[in-house]
Amino acid sequence: MEILSKILIALVALEHLYIMYMEMFAWETLGKKSFQGALKDELFTPTKGLAANQGLYNGFLAAGLIWSLLISDSNWSTYVAQFFLGCVIVAGLYGAFSASRKIFFLQALPAILALTVLLLK
Repeated sequence: MEILSKILIALVALEHLYIMYMEMFAWETLGKKSFQGALKDELFTPTKGLAANQGLYNGFLAAGLIWSLLISDSNWSTYVAQFFLGCVIVAGLYGAFSASRKIFFLQALPAILALTVLLLK
């Protein structure tokens, strides 16, 4: 269970590193593909700074999850992972209610799964 927990945490971290990259550095290319239909094409350039700010926060989430995997004390590692997975879940739920239900399945659900496995180990 512990190995599965670490794999799921790493996958959630990788997802948020990808989101960080897309929002900070590829908003006008990958961002357009990801948010096709949600935003008009002409809005990507003026919202580039806002997206980069959002990307930075996704990077912090990824950093916290990666940090949790590097902590040698298993209790402390679990607490840090619980906190950052909780942050991802709250952000995913808020995004699902405020922007698109798809965000629940792409962000919140993987974090819920990782947290569940973490708590069962």
